[in-house]
Order: sequence, then C-alpha cells, then structure tokens
Amino acid sequence: MPSSLDIAALLPFLLLVLGALVLMMSEVFLTSGGRGYQSGLTIAFGVAAAAAVPFAPQRVLFGGQAVSDGFSGFVAVVVCAGLVLSALLGRGWLTVRNMERGEYYALALFGASGMVLLGMATDLLLAFIAIEVMSLAVYSMAAYPRRGQRAPEAAFKYFILGSFASAILLYGSALFYGATGSTLLSSMRGGGGALLAAGLSLVLVGLAFKVAAVPFHAWTPDVYEGAPTPATAFMAAGVKAAAFAFLTRGVLAMVAGTPYAVGSELGGVLGFLAVLTMVVGNLFALPQRNVKRMLAYSSIAHAGYLLVGVVATTSPAARSQGLSAVLVYLAAYAFTVIGAFSVLAVLERRDPNPDVSAGGAWDISRFAGLASRRPWLAFAMAIFMLSLAGVPPTAGFVAKLSIFQSAAAANAWGLAVVGVLTSILGVYYYLRVVVAMYMRPAEVEEPSPAHATVVVAIAVTALVVVVVGFSPEPLAAWARAAVLGM
Repeated sequence: MPSSLDIAALLPFLLLVLGALVLMMSEVFLTSGGRGYQSGLTIAFGVAAAAAVPFAPQRVLFGGQAVSDGFSGFVAVVVCAGLVLSALLGRGWLTVRNMERGEYYALALFGASGMVLLGMATDLLLAFIAIEVMSLAVYSMAAYPRRGQRAPEAAFKYFILGSFASAILLYGSALFYGATGSTLLSSMRGGGGALLAAGLSLVLVGLAFKVAAVPFHAWTPDVYEGAPTPATAFMAAGVKAAAFAFLTRGVLAMVAGTPYAVGSELGGVLGFLAVLTMVVGNLFALPQRNVKRMLAYSSIAHAGYLLVGVVATTSPAARSQGLSAVLVYLAAYAFTVIGAFSVLAVLERRDPNPDVSAGGAWDISRFAGLASRRPWLAFAMAIFMLSLAGVPPTAGFVAKLSIFQSAAAANAWGLAVVGVLTSILGVYYYLRVVVAMYMRPAEVEEPSPAHATVVVAIAVTALVVVVVGFSPEPLAAWARAAVLGM
C-alpha cells in the first residue's frame, strides 16, 4: 500500500488526471454552448498541480520505478506552466473558431500528466507508459480541428512516425531487460555487453524522436505547422521538457558507477547528435518564410543546444552544472516559445478557416509593419525572437550561456564553439521577423483584436523572459538546488 508520502509525491500527477476526468464528465452533461469555464478549470488544476509539487528530499516510489526529487519537481512546474499558458492561448484561439470543447482541455491535462510522470520515471516500462499517455493526448490535440485537411494530415504523420518510435523504444527496453534482468535504469550500472548496448541504442533512438533530434526530426515541421497553434505551443514546451528529463536521468544512470571511458563514449555519441541537430536545425530554418515552420526548425536547433547540456552531465567535473543548465534552458525555452506562438495566434485569428492555403496565416509578410499597427504585439514578438536567438538581456541568453559554460566545464570546447556559431545563424532568421515588423511597410490589413486570455499569455511570457534576462539568479539558484543529490 502506498504511504501518505507516496501519495503526496504523486499529487501533481493525480490532480492533472482528476482535472481531465472532471472536464470529460462535465462535457457529457452540458446542454448549452457555454463552455468558457473549461479553460478556467484547466488553469485551476494546472496551478494546483504546480503548487502541490513536493520540494522535499528525494523519495523513491514503486520499488524504484519512479523518484520524487527536486529535478522532477522542477520539470513538473515547467510542464504545468506550459499547460496553463497554452490553456490561456487555447481559450482565445478555440472560441473564435467555435471549437471550444471539454475534450481539448481534457487531452491537454492527460498529456501534462504523462509529462509529469515521465519526469519522475526511473524505469523503462513506466517511462513507456508515460510516453504513450503523453503522446496519444498530443496526437489527438494535433488532429483536433475537424475542418480542413492540414491538421488531420499532421496528426496522421505524427501518429505513424511516433508509433514506430514507440515500437523501437519498447524493443530496446526488451533487449535491456534481456541484458540486465530488469527494466530499472539503475540496473545498467556496471553492466555491459552487446545486448545491453543494442538495447540502449534503440531506447536512445526512441527518445531522440521525442526531442526532435536529427536525424529523427522529419515529423517536426509538418506537425508544428498543421496542428492548432495552442497545441503546437503545448507540444513545443511540454514534450521537450519531459523527454529531456527522462533522457538526462538515463544518461546519469548509465555513467554512474561505470568507468570514465563509458561516459566519454556516451558523450561522443550524444555530442555527434548535438552537432548534427544544431547545424541541420539552423540551416533549414534559414530559408523559411513561413514563421511557424521556422519555429519548428528552430525547435530542432534548440534540442541540439539541450543535448550539449546533456553531454556535460557525462563528465563528473561538470555534472551538476550540466544538469542545472538543462533545467534553466527548459524553463526559458518553454516561456519563450509559448509567447511566440501566442503572437502567431493573434495574427492568425482573422482567418475563420484554420486550413489556410500556402501558409498565409504565418507568412513573414503578415508581420510587415506590425510595429506601427500593433506596437505592443510587435514589441512582445521582438522580445521572443531575441530570446530564442540568445541575445541579452533575455532568458534565452541566460539559458544558452549556462549551456555553453557547462560544455566548457566538461572540456567539450568543440560543442561550445559549434553552439556559438550556429547561434549566430539563428540570429539571422529571428531578426528577419523583427526587421519585417519594424522596417517594412504593412502588406496586410489590421489583425483582429486579440482575445483577453491571449493577451494575458503574451504579457506573462514576455514579462518572465525579460525578468529572467535581467535577474537570472533566482531561476539559476532554483535549478542548482533541484539537482542536488542526483
């Protein structure tokens, strides 16, 4: 029987599941079209789950299959923040299209519960269950609009490729069990052999798909573009945070108690993936005129920067610094990318049909002259673009600096140099949006007024990005405290 402390450790997960069930049941008994309360309920359960995160000493759950510690708590707060902000964005986006239904928010809550559980998982089977809960919810959110072809096509691609990735991960878990006699990550300590190496390789492939690392990234641009913008924002922030949390735990478990050479070999593999992901993500983002696809390729590049932080954790001298850098980056990226997609949602609102042709709702021409037509919106978007580019004083600069410092501490100077050079490439395509807003004449009519909840989402994310940029120490201190004892 689970103790009261076990229940307390699982309370964030349980609250998110409860919220999803409440929303599903409320939808069954609704007879009118009024559903404005549903986003409020989602926000309430998200805030409650974040408040219930137990920042207590490490507690092992389910016989070692999961752990509640500062690291999982940090990830849970980031996921809940992404849920709340995407619900604010979803309220405005769905209302104008007459699509607001309880099942959308229930799916978001179920997805968030899977993300929180994945952040706690230290067992491959529990991780697989958490990934499937998260993935099935996100697949459904991507296909949520019933009109048009773009969203169903994106969801179908995501589902098919995601199913292959899940099958590969599960097969890798089976090989892992065959080599170690257990699915616990801790069982690999001191282990070896070809069977274990094959199993870990397949598990890494499955996780690389979830974080959109090259060469397992092909799904990202089409899915990000075709999915509803609130769902895309939630995917970009939450899925990346949860998947990187488990990947980092797996790397730590592999290098713990093994010779330093093992960590060096693993660091080399991850470093190669990081370089490939940073270079390909940035190069493919350069020619994009569709801002939503540009942000998709940008998310691939950011996965590469996060992999640099994971590589740093393979070095005993930089382990703690690498862990805290990954957490800081996940938090900064979550707020920045949700803010950017919120601005896209405002410019997109005037199109009653979400299946617009040729990506017109997200073409960079939509941003031309925005500073004169909607100064506050242009200013917020400029903040988000500068943050994604890593320009000070923004949260993105703090995050990238912490990642590159951890790489230097691990003597991975080559990764740090590649990261800096590819970041310079990123400055170009991010500043294209800023230049269009402030230095190009308007080419489209005035966008429709933004829904109040979307304005709140933009204001909150922009404020966080700027405050962390000017005063990064509270976030950095929290991240350092979260990784103590790992």
